[in-house]
Amino acid sequence: MHQTIKDNGIDVASFLEDGLDVKSHLAEYLQLTVDQIDSRLPKSSDDLAALHPGAFHFDDANTFYEEKVGTAHLLELASWHLRSADYIADTLRLQQMFAKGQVLDFGGGIGTHALAAAALPEVEHVWFVDLNPENRKFVSMRADLLGLSDMISVHRDLDSTRDMAFDTLVCLDVLEHLPEPSTQLRLFLQRLSPTAISLLNWYFFKGFSGEYPFHFDDSEMIEKFFVTLQENFLEIFHPYLITTRAYKLA
Repeated sequence: MHQTIKDNGIDVASFLEDGLDVKSHLAEYLQLTVDQIDSRLPKSSDDLAALHPGAFHFDDANTFYEEKVGTAHLLELASWHLRSADYIADTLRLQQMFAKGQVLDFGGGIGTHALAAAALPEVEHVWFVDLNPENRKFVSMRADLLGLSDMISVHRDLDSTRDMAFDTLVCLDVLEHLPEPSTQLRLFLQRLSPTAISLLNWYFFKGFSGEYPFHFDDSEMIEKFFVTLQENFLEIFHPYLITTRAYKLA
């Protein structure tokens, strides 16, 4: 029996304990046992990488994430969140510092940040956006199991969020997967409230041995991204030693 938010809360401690019950949620969603989930998680990164088509451009990338990765992405993300729990925990602590009002979780994956944000008292609603339909269905299920369905709505893209002005933007481990991340920053600017806080990170690097084939790393693209960022966003100091940074509008 799953416990709802009213029973045991959602906070950093509960994430560190079991990833917000992610293995149990995966087992239910994929109709597997928890033991089967445990056996698949260690090889999930290799399984996902095997689906990668090689070099691709914008339209190919959209198709890949929406139509090709399927449930393999759920397993890979869950494995990474569990392996990197201390890092993820600090991003949740950072989110606790700033999240308020209408929250956009863009490219939210398995929903860790969306679910945690929905439980914060300063948050009115979370708008979860992800191209992968399996991610969207999984997060909808998790929200229901945790008693948060009224706090989270699930969307394919930004256009389907009804022109909402967002007070908080969470976009973590997403921008490096976009061939034109500077364009995405400008799209965000059109939807942020004047006092919005944005939590962003990126890793424009395919790895020393090509271990991150899903990342874009073109040097001109990166320079264009930083110019756009620096022209439109002002960084806010925070005390956590993580790659995620906090910004207000410049």
